[in-house]
Amino acid sequence: MTAPPPVLYSFRRCPYAMRARLAIAASRTTVELREVVLRDKPDAMIQASPKATVPVLVLLDGAVIDESLDVMRWALSQADPEGWWPGDCGLRSEIEMLVATNDGPFKSALDRYKYPNRYENEMISESGQRSIAADHLRPLNERLERRSWLCGDRATLADYAILPFVRQFAHVDRNWFDAQPWPHLRDWLDRFLASERFASIMRKYPQWRPGDAETMFP
Repeated sequence: MTAPPPVLYSFRRCPYAMRARLAIAASRTTVELREVVLRDKPDAMIQASPKATVPVLVLLDGAVIDESLDVMRWALSQADPEGWWPGDCGLRSEIEMLVATNDGPFKSALDRYKYPNRYENEMISESGQRSIAADHLRPLNERLERRSWLCGDRATLADYAILPFVRQFAHVDRNWFDAQPWPHLRDWLDRFLASERFASIMRKYPQWRPGDAETMFP
């Protein structure tokens, strides 16, 4: 009898969940996808991970992975046919540095730019936070001037861990984003948005409820 697959609680538009799905799809590992509505989170997800944020991956032995980068690394440990997590230690350090900058100062400024009402007590201007975020995007544009992807001529975990957040930033005001002198960053983002990979991980699924038929992903 075939063992059931791991269970992934996900939310289509969340950039953290996006990058988890991207790595799972790239690894060609099958999971059961349970689409979550954030205002109506299922008890099963909260019991698995009390912090109740997506993604949450529940493995067959009951172990829970509830950080998106850890889900990416788990998926690539199953299989990494495209070489997203290269063996070269120097390149791994470079990838980790880029992702840490994205997940730290860039994400902080992005949140305050996209959701200024959540931070009213901090007395921070929306345009000021956009400028802080932009300071972290300029070096990415400079990198992409010399190569197709952030770390070379092929994509790595860095690209697919960061792209969902640059997408979120760009969509706050796409006209403003497109007017910036970032042609290489814009091309990198647009290639991603036009890709079959992006389309495949952004398919719409109904909200999961207990008793529903399994939805396999990818």
